[in-house]
Amino acid sequence: MFGIIGQKLGMTQVFLENGNAVPVSIIKIENNVIVNKKNVDRDGYNAIVLGMGKPNIKKIKPVFQKQFANVEPKKNIKEFRVDNVDGFEVGQELGIDVLDDIKFVDVTGISKGKGTQGVVKKYGFGGGRATHGSKFHRQNGSTGQNSYPSRCFKGVKRAGRMGFEKVTVQKLKVIKIDKENNVVFINGAIPGVNNSIVYLKKSCKTK
Repeated sequence: MFGIIGQKLGMTQVFLENGNAVPVSIIKIENNVIVNKKNVDRDGYNAIVLGMGKPNIKKIKPVFQKQFANVEPKKNIKEFRVDNVDGFEVGQELGIDVLDDIKFVDVTGISKGKGTQGVVKKYGFGGGRATHGSKFHRQNGSTGQNSYPSRCFKGVKRAGRMGFEKVTVQKLKVIKIDKENNVVFINGAIPGVNNSIVYLKKSCKTK
């Protein structure tokens, strides 16, 4: 398995055969279409480009319409590296069957955006004393220097934007695959809001 594009529907819980309830994330796998192929001779590496979803054709820029020469335009596109592209054809559809015999997956998505946050929420700072008059409850303290070197060092943790970043959660167990409804149940939480796009790959930390 090289990878597949899915859509996060939300979270729920399911009961295992031993009666234990486990939290699961529900991912819908619609038919992915191979939009393009890349090979070593032309591009320097082997990869296939998958597409999913119907876009607003009016919003597709002409520079991107070239890659849809032989297939219908797709809204979401993702490139996956493969060892050999000979077994794939442009226009070929891939579905939830690619998850057969896969027990653990790595899920990549865009995390929830939380806007501008302070250091207590963003980095878990302990904060100051909560007593009256301390005037130092949720601040980050001094970030500058004295007469030497008379500047602030790069990389110091400060308040700022939190979330809305590319996040990969590794080694999540596949609990159940419902081929009738094209959904897969993954143990645990995955990044992103409901109805957001996620990418599944076979876990790189399991043999």
